[in-house]
Amino acid sequence: MENSVPITHHPALLSIIIPNWNGGKFLPTCLDALNRQTYASIEVIVADNASTDHSQALLSEKYPQVKLVQLSENRGFTGACNAGIKAATGDFIALLNNDTEVDEGWATAVVEAFTRHTEIGIVASKMLLFDKRDQLHTAGDYFTVDGRAGNRGVWQQDAGQFDKEEYVFSACGGSSAYRKTMLDQIGILDDDFFFSLEDMDLAWRAQLSGWRCLYTPKAIVYHHLSATGGGVTASYYDGRNLIFVLVKDYPTALWRKYGFKVLRAQAKLALEALRAWRGKAARARLRGMWAGLWQMPRVWRKRRAIQAARTVSVEQIEAMLWPPQS
Repeated sequence: MENSVPITHHPALLSIIIPNWNGGKFLPTCLDALNRQTYASIEVIVADNASTDHSQALLSEKYPQVKLVQLSENRGFTGACNAGIKAATGDFIALLNNDTEVDEGWATAVVEAFTRHTEIGIVASKMLLFDKRDQLHTAGDYFTVDGRAGNRGVWQQDAGQFDKEEYVFSACGGSSAYRKTMLDQIGILDDDFFFSLEDMDLAWRAQLSGWRCLYTPKAIVYHHLSATGGGVTASYYDGRNLIFVLVKDYPTALWRKYGFKVLRAQAKLALEALRAWRGKAARARLRGMWAGLWQMPRVWRKRRAIQAARTVSVEQIEAMLWPPQS
């Protein structure tokens, strides 16, 4: 009789990518939390945007098990994450801000969600504020029919109102997780975004291709909100990249139905920024919106391929969107 080889089922590997730019003071908290995970099959990758602080020395001295992807220049959130994704070997790929601390059961919750739901390509975590751990940052992200992106439950007290699993539109990039086979199909982050709303753009491509996003409350992350980003930089990219998303991802049938509301919402944002003209952030948002309009032809070329690849009905997409914001 021939020798039989026992079949072994290896646990799925979760690759965790941490983009870093001069965030050495946050890394120990982030990495120590990953060392405490109840799920053992993980690889941790730090994609470093040419940091000039002690980040790289810290990793080599205290965290030799971490794979370091060293970039020669600051390529932003998207550039660092994409470099990390290309170096990853996992079945699932998570993006994690360097200023986060995950609960010890976070990785288990993420992998279990993917395993139970074959239709999902994205998992969204419950993100709470680092210093106010009973206050929400996001329970999954939403997109409105008038073209606005936002965090579900932001600033609310966590009183159990988001304690059930449910489909949402997107996961916040600060703690998003993706199925590798989905990324192979729809592509990774769009490097043109650099920073801000790259997660929403990827979610749009996923939704248009029939992949769902599941929010799971057991995947808990604590986040120093805007600790390594924000202010003028965030305002510029928020203004520009929202236009990128609308031009690139928003289906034609929805433009016909809600186009006026989308344009009105953009005009309202511009007017609010003009009223606050003396503030640097307001001026940065206006510069970003102008840059988004200026670069529309380049973004439009991407739109053709994305809309042609849509496999679900517009009605299904519309059902995932929220009503206009007041």
